[in-house]
Amino acid sequence: MSRLTVPKTYKLFIGGAFPRSESGRTFEIVSAKGDFLANAAQASRKDARDAVKAARAAVPGWSGATAYNRGQVLYRIAELLEGRRGQFIDEIQRGENVSRTSAEKQVDEAIDRWVWYAGWADKYTQVSGNANPVSGPFFNLSVPEPTGVVAVVAPQDSSLLGLVSVVAPALVTGNTVVVVASEQFPLSAISLAEVLATSDVPAGVVNILTGMPGEIAPWLASHADVNALDLAGAEHLDWIELQISAADTLKRVLAPQNDVAPSLDRITAFTETKTVWHTKSML
Repeated sequence: MSRLTVPKTYKLFIGGAFPRSESGRTFEIVSAKGDFLANAAQASRKDARDAVKAARAAVPGWSGATAYNRGQVLYRIAELLEGRRGQFIDEIQRGENVSRTSAEKQVDEAIDRWVWYAGWADKYTQVSGNANPVSGPFFNLSVPEPTGVVAVVAPQDSSLLGLVSVVAPALVTGNTVVVVASEQFPLSAISLAEVLATSDVPAGVVNILTGMPGEIAPWLASHADVNALDLAGAEHLDWIELQISAADTLKRVLAPQNDVAPSLDRITAFTETKTVWHTKSML
């Protein structure tokens, strides 16, 4: 007799754990051809609040880690992703109905992107910071620091590469992240959560929500404990209204972007500049 397969129900990733949505809702993940792939939790506004709480709790530890340590953690993600390369290729090929060559390219670029951003962890300060010329016996230094909790709407047309492209740069400087994955292609995002859970990423540093960005994003935009908002994948939403909601709590906002290629600008977009004065020794 042929056996029935056990369909997997993927959970959310909040605070290093995999809870179901508090609403109890799920939705089906289907391939581009309409074939059933898996079930996924459909996040609610309560789940979004829980994710922000977890991200806030993780800020001191992650931002207080050395830049070298953060770089090593990001590189470790690339190592584990490389080890599960075949799984991600299969998921992307089935979910997005692309050729195996195209899926391989997306996975390889995602791995390389983690490595690229990992390399900037102990270097971006030297590039974006500065020793300022001032009059008088003083040192004047401008140093970039992390903004805090960054809420992200991931690109909707890319299951893995788009997600990595918006999460990795925010982590480089010590921010923590709450990201709403692609609604149509969430499978790789959930699998990436499993990679993060088994890597050296501290609990709460990355929190991944699946479901409807249109339902979750407004609550993240208005949440007073979110410091910045990346609307990279929100072009299909009323993102102007999201900007208005974010303005009430003076959030930094990055408007929707078609190009999320690796860049120093994406690293520094969610940093604040601290300027310090110090007297010169008179000896």
